[in-house]
Order: sequence, then structure tokens, then C-alpha cells
Amino acid sequence: MNDDRYIRQTTLPSFGKEGQAKLAYSKVLIVGAGGLGIPVLQYLNAMGVGTLGIVENDRIDISNLQRQTWYAETDIGKPKIEVIVKKLEAQNSQTSIIPFAEFFNKNNAERIAKDFDIIVDCSDNFETRYLINDVCILQQKSFVYGALHAFEGQVSVFNFKGGPTYRCLFPNQPTFSEIPDCNVNGVLGIIPGIIGNFQALETIKIITGLGKPLSGKLMIYDGLNQSIQKIGFKLDPKNLKIKALSHSYHISEENLDLEKLLSSEMIIDVRSPNEFEKEHLPNSINIPLENLENSASEINKNTQILLVCQSGVRSLKGTEILKNIGFKALKNFPGGMNNYKTHVASQR
Repeated sequence: MNDDRYIRQTTLPSFGKEGQAKLAYSKVLIVGAGGLGIPVLQYLNAMGVGTLGIVENDRIDISNLQRQTWYAETDIGKPKIEVIVKKLEAQNSQTSIIPFAEFFNKNNAERIAKDFDIIVDCSDNFETRYLINDVCILQQKSFVYGALHAFEGQVSVFNFKGGPTYRCLFPNQPTFSEIPDCNVNGVLGIIPGIIGNFQALETIKIITGLGKPLSGKLMIYDGLNQSIQKIGFKLDPKNLKIKALSHSYHISEENLDLEKLLSSEMIIDVRSPNEFEKEHLPNSINIPLENLENSASEINKNTQILLVCQSGVRSLKGTEILKNIGFKALKNFPGGMNNYKTHVASQR
């Protein structure tokens, strides 16, 4: 190790060379290389964390550039994992980078996580968070959580030395109607950078023993008021007693035959034309949600219809719109294209 490289932190009396050595021997898995994942990866890599695992299987889109600051216009269309690995290797050649070009799901989660000490959640969906939580409990790892909404962000640390878990704070997965639609609500570009840096700091604290991690506390950051609020929560011991991963982590997926859904007579994709053009289900047609009611006269009410979007939120709203004007044979694709890519497509 080059002593000069990390001298600004090794000269800290409470950190020193001992703290740097702890970083060098640590192994951290980051799930997602987007708005949260990029600042987490940048700082953990720069500060000398020895091994970084990255789970990411998306491609770079122009809409990412507003907040995912390590990607450039020339990267549009490229796999995120390829671009981010090159960036990290150029930043710090001493770090061992382990890329996983796949989506984090029930089938691979335990395999991917097993060799790491800490998992940092930089995903953008509830299914992945509950899955990360359960894997961390089964494998006795700490879970550094971050989430975004508009001008706000949340940070916490779960399962730290047997402390409270994600399920202690959020016992049950939300229903579709309770999930904010990111395509409508959005997020201010700088907020992911702020929250991602908080996540990186919590990770460093766990590794080195510095300070007091946010175990049993949910930190809520309000960017408009520059205010921070902390909410305490306690361990529910039953949440540490799980013996295996759940049967399913997809919201409202229980008892639905996805293959049967895909054989519906008509599949309507209610996303934007740009989203539809990039990827869509076979034999689907595109009617954006905002145009659905006005286009209803062109749809056969006696046809079995499946509605789909990216995560299942907009398509659920679409089923409600059509139901209110007399359609009956309606189904919603649970988890949307995210579900299709991570589960259905991978099994075909």
C-alpha cells in the first residue's frame, strides 16, 4: 500500500494506519450502479476499500445523466457495469473489482452475497430491499440502506451486530397503490449524490469502528430545508429468525401465472414511447397511460387485456382507468418490465 495515497486519513488520530488496514481487508457489495451507487463506489474506491462487488445489468440512458454523474453522453447505450468498472480501475488500481452483470434476485442473491462483509443497497425498488435484508440476516451481514423521493432521502443501517432489520422498520411490502411512481414524482439530481455519500460514510464507520452507525435510526434528509430528522425504531426479534429466503419478493405476484399472463390476447404497454422503443414485451402495443382513456374506443372490450409498465405502478392505474369505463377482462403485470427481465426472460 502506498502510504502517501491515504495520508490525509491515516494522519487522523482516531483512524490511523489501523483504520486503513481495515478498509484494505474489507469486502463490500454494492447493489446498483445508478444515482446512489456511483457516489458510494467513488468514495469507497478512493478511500481504499480492498474489494468492491457491483451488481448491475442496466444500460445507460440519457435520462440517467442528470444524476448518475460518472456516465457521459458517449456512454449512452453501453452496459453500466462495463463503464463503471473502467472508471473504478482508473481511479484506484489497488482495488479488487468484482462485477456481476446480472439483476439481483432470489435465484442468485445468496451466491453473489456470500463472500462480502457488507451489502449497500443502491437499488430503486422494494423487492430488492426486502431480498437484501433477508440475505443479510441469513448470512449475518450489515445492510446499509438508502432511498430517494423528490427532494428527500433516507439512510439507515440494518442488521448491525444483531440490531434492527429493514423488516423492523417496514414489516410488510407496500401494495401497488402505496408505491410512488418515480416517473411522475422524479428526484432532484443532486439528492442521490448526497444520500449516496451518507451511505458511503456509514459503510466506512461499520468497517473501521468509527463513530456510531445509524443502527436503529432512520435518518431523513430534506434537501429543500437542509434539515435532518432521525426516527428511532427497535428490533423485533422474530425478524432475525428467518431460515430461508421468501417464496417470492414481487409485490402481488403470489398465485399469478406469469406465462399465462403473457399469452393474453392483447398486451398494452402504458409507458412512454421512448421507454417502449428501448424494450417491450413480444406482441405488445404502446398506449401511454395519459392517452389510455381517450384511446379506449379503439380497444375491444371483450378481449382479454394485460397492461404492463416498468414496475407495475402505472399499469395498475391503467387497469383502474379501463375498469371505470366498462372493461372487465383486465390483468396487471406484477413488477412490470423489471419482473420480466429478472425472472421471466431469464428462465426462457
